[in-house]
Amino acid sequence: MQLRQQLPTAPPMSTLVSGAITTLVGVVSSAAIVFQAARTLGAGPAEIGSWILALGAGIGVTSIALSLRYRAPVVLAWSTPGAALLATSGQGTSMAEAVGAFLIAAALTVLVGLTGWFERAVNLIPSSIASALLGGVLLQFGLGLFTTMQTQFWLVLAMLVGYLLGKRLLSRYAVLIALVIGVVFAAFQGSLHFDGVGLALATPVWTWPSWSLHATISLAVPLFVITMTSQNLPGMVTLRAHGYSTPVSPILSWTGAVNVVLAPLGCFGINLAAITAALCMGRDAHEDPAQRYKASIASGVCYLLLGIFGAMLGSLIAAFPIALVTALAGIGLLDTIGGSLAKATEDPGSRTAALIAFLVTASGVTAFGIASVFWGLLAGLATHLITRRG
Repeated sequence: MQLRQQLPTAPPMSTLVSGAITTLVGVVSSAAIVFQAARTLGAGPAEIGSWILALGAGIGVTSIALSLRYRAPVVLAWSTPGAALLATSGQGTSMAEAVGAFLIAAALTVLVGLTGWFERAVNLIPSSIASALLGGVLLQFGLGLFTTMQTQFWLVLAMLVGYLLGKRLLSRYAVLIALVIGVVFAAFQGSLHFDGVGLALATPVWTWPSWSLHATISLAVPLFVITMTSQNLPGMVTLRAHGYSTPVSPILSWTGAVNVVLAPLGCFGINLAAITAALCMGRDAHEDPAQRYKASIASGVCYLLLGIFGAMLGSLIAAFPIALVTALAGIGLLDTIGGSLAKATEDPGSRTAALIAFLVTASGVTAFGIASVFWGLLAGLATHLITRRG
């Protein structure tokens, strides 16, 4: 009996589903940008498969290892803004020069992690502003749940009603119920297309790096800056807003180091997940916050499988209707959005600063290629300094 009590319990289905949805939403929403970035740099089908293999394996192994190490939901992803940068600014850059830029950006990430500069700065952010930033980042996904009704009203309505009934009857499995209803409804609509999906293993393609001043200025430095401000910053804010005091400096060091190793295979940027991370940190993942790290492990396993079978990614993404994925992301984040807004506004003394941080972040305003979460942070901190008393 004593031995049986010490054995680890299997995670509930809701935890596994949260991890799988985290990967599904993250990949479907941005894989097309990654493909475009690879093509801009001259990649063919083999190189694109290698990119997915490197990114999936790097994210998967690192997520699993760091989540087990810190017993916290350390959710990693590829840099979607980084992929967008490569797709728009990589024209005329060779693959070898791009790999050299990947290595420089990864080395800068390791440096920031080892020095601890980034974590010390972020720890000074008031919790109300951190929650407001999280709410602003996630708001578009909540709105997407309802704007999608303009094109797929009955599909989204069925998923939402199923979720609400699940919240009342089987709260832990509410998101799973919404997913099942969405898949069944889409199947009856004929909008699921799994016939074109087939197993195909990805093969690593090694590219020797070369360095140029042009690639360093136009790709490496911007890739590092926007990944830190648009991905790692909100990723750390998400951890803090959910009550996890996980040290981020070692996470940055390890993600940067893994990126250095895998860059020649096409790993352009691994970082803390920003938006999808919240799917592994809410009550839908697990009632006990101390057990939610198992959801991020499940996400890591999904990314690892995705990397291994990276050659089939394109056909797999095309199998699901975009409306289903968009609605699922919005439903899965409803509780997190509500919780972040409640925490952001609970202190009257910092409410104005939190509100401004939330609005600027939610506006999506960008300047100098830096995402709105950074400007929301600056606006919130400036308001906090001006309006605080005592």
